[in-house]
Amino acid sequence: MSNVEEFRREVRGWLRAHLTGEFASLRGRGGPGREHEAHTERLAWERHMAAHGWTCVGWPKEYGGRGASLEEQVAFHEEYALADAPARVGHIGEQLLGPTLIAFGTPAQRARFLPRIVAVDELWCQGYSEPDAGSDLANVRTRAERDGDAWAVTGQKVWTSGAHEADWCFVVARTEPGSARHHGLSYLLVPLDAPGVEIRPIVQLTGTSEFNEVFFDGARTEAGNIVGAPGEGWKVAMATLGFERGVSTLGQQVGFRRELEAVIDLARRNGAAADPLVRDRIARAWTGLETIRFNALRMLSGVAAGAPGPEASINKIFWATWHRELGELAMDVCGAGGMLAAGEPYDLTDWQRLFLFSRADTLYAGSNEIQRNIIAERVLGLPKEARP
Repeated sequence: MSNVEEFRREVRGWLRAHLTGEFASLRGRGGPGREHEAHTERLAWERHMAAHGWTCVGWPKEYGGRGASLEEQVAFHEEYALADAPARVGHIGEQLLGPTLIAFGTPAQRARFLPRIVAVDELWCQGYSEPDAGSDLANVRTRAERDGDAWAVTGQKVWTSGAHEADWCFVVARTEPGSARHHGLSYLLVPLDAPGVEIRPIVQLTGTSEFNEVFFDGARTEAGNIVGAPGEGWKVAMATLGFERGVSTLGQQVGFRRELEAVIDLARRNGAAADPLVRDRIARAWTGLETIRFNALRMLSGVAAGAPGPEASINKIFWATWHRELGELAMDVCGAGGMLAAGEPYDLTDWQRLFLFSRADTLYAGSNEIQRNIIAERVLGLPKEARP
């Protein structure tokens, strides 16, 4: 038996033994469009994982991880999804900020922040997007000025997932007056309990709020809480985005497959599968899911070689569009009854929530438009899009 197979069996056995008792009811809870579900209980579960060494498994051992290989990390995320374990609450710290600090942080920053991420004692959110900028991440108006032994941050971020539950935010801010686009930016770590920080949850189509507006009015953070040198924020921010599309993508496919299988089961039970057009759409959804998996494997091959390429953008466009279309298929399989919402207390069915929230898949984490521009300009060498 290979080391990866042994590791997979260890993960599977631990999850089987521990997703019991007080944690048994958490199976399937949380995730996109459902982050409001059992947050406190999921946090307790994740701290239980940390106590047994199952957070940050891919981090080097010197920083509190297990030093798991890429193949072992894939196995972990797949087994976690196969167990229908609850969606992670500390994933932004574990999968985005942590690797960024390991790559670019100072020893003091690593000592201060990494142990708390491993223990799930501090939660993080990402301060990139801004009003009137959308996915144009270089269009940064939030500014930060050095004021003695601190940075004073002023501006606004939007679509900040989990900010209402987070302790800290990593913020891309303009620190060089008069600079434009990706020049003159810095990557700052800002405590969300600092005076001058205001968080306003945004109500979504689903009726819940899992992302927010965040306002900074002279909010201060220590001078040492800058990752990289002043003006290097774009480089650090892009590295963070590279970590975002990592090994967890194959675990995501397990969730997608579970959703597709449930749609197929519903179509069989309510007779929708008798419609040849529905059967054709189901067949295309199945083949699309297989394509997503192979795209993800191709992307991870590039990561393993140390040079992630355009596969990340190709994969993002494909899975986001596929998932949105799955939501449309689910509603069509539900029939006219799927258009009716439950009475008080108002809530959505799983199919309605899938349909509504998946509309955002082609927007967050880089819109389809932006991903196509990246492929066109950086891969195919086409002329850049005209900018004012």
